[in-house]
Amino acid sequence: MNPQCHPASGSGPRPEAPCGALQTPPLALYIHTPWCLRKCPYCDFNSHVLAGALPFADYVARLLADLEQDLRNPAADRPLSSIFIGGGTPSLFPGTDIQRLLDGVRSLMVLAANCEITLEANPGAADAARFAAYRRAGVNRLSIGVQSLDAKMLARLGRIHDPAAARAAIGAARAAGIDNLNLDLMFALPDQTLAQAEADLAALIELAPAHISYYQLTLEPDTPFHRAPPPVPDGDLVAEMAVAGRARLSRAGYAQYEVSAYAGRGRQCRHNLNYWRFGDYLGIGAGAHGKLTDPGSWVIRRVEKHPWPAAYLAAPPDAVLAGARDLSDADRVFEFALNAFRLTAGFERELFAAMTGLPWSRIEPLMAAALADGLLSEIRDRILPTKLGRAFTDDLVMRFLVEDSPDQRRGTVAGQHAG
Repeated sequence: MNPQCHPASGSGPRPEAPCGALQTPPLALYIHTPWCLRKCPYCDFNSHVLAGALPFADYVARLLADLEQDLRNPAADRPLSSIFIGGGTPSLFPGTDIQRLLDGVRSLMVLAANCEITLEANPGAADAARFAAYRRAGVNRLSIGVQSLDAKMLARLGRIHDPAAARAAIGAARAAGIDNLNLDLMFALPDQTLAQAEADLAALIELAPAHISYYQLTLEPDTPFHRAPPPVPDGDLVAEMAVAGRARLSRAGYAQYEVSAYAGRGRQCRHNLNYWRFGDYLGIGAGAHGKLTDPGSWVIRRVEKHPWPAAYLAAPPDAVLAGARDLSDADRVFEFALNAFRLTAGFERELFAAMTGLPWSRIEPLMAAALADGLLSEIRDRILPTKLGRAFTDDLVMRFLVEDSPDQRRGTVAGQHAG
């Protein structure tokens, strides 16, 4: 008897689900480092201001113990397609600790031959020697948080670096032999004009990174910018900035493949594509999230780790979980849409069944309505957002919030970096 044709107890019947529909997705690893030199006023990530000497060695040991615990689940017994070390500020960690961390991961798991290993770096917490050590440890991609190349804008954003430090960090990365670079840049900054936004993007493009994350400054809840909002551009000006930015990036040879992600040929971020295609990932570190699929039992489970670094470090190795939940059918529909509709190229029809274990008929009426309303198009069994759909991504996604399910949004990729 094929267990894939028989739902696990308590998950509810799936009479329409084709036998063998749910497949084992690719597996990635997200590693969270929670410390920064300074907390930026717009940041809502799980990051904490550096206070005294950081416990680098203890934290790496805890990360590896955390990973060992996750690997007790047989569903995690797969090669890693990518590793993303995010934060916080991972570039605060010495090269020796990143070496020990990645050596530990390699001792516990099989890495694909072309495994993409990204480390986030802030220009104010990076140097050439450290980048060279990261490269020796196996890091082959850096994501550098430039955010702006305008000194006044950087000061308004509370960043600790200036434009010269950003350029120096990029030069140091290339000197270390890492040319697969993502640079983050924000627009709609406080009092920013259209001309300033265009000049900032043009200056970044001149640095010729492989990948650019170009995204709007948003005033996230529970941040200083949300409590005391700075004077940001109005909606019409923000829209002008976005349109002008997309056009300039396209002219420079950067293809948009996700809402805020642009890449040169073959330089898309494989780790983030796995998120957006509803793939699986282990998450280790304070506040990290994970998603794991067990095709044999039909269970897709999301987990999150203790967010406070002290609690994460102090907990026994088998007690770092802060929460876990199994996705209902409604969760699967909504979370698949939340991720897949971010992709400008859309997704193949068969991906829905392969990643969720649900039949296409589960969302066919919703898809038909979105197609009829001009938010989606279908080209040779590929579903993709139209220009209108990309302009109203949130409205499109909310159409797939199909039935009552507690805490629908909890555990999505929104809490982890994507760059």
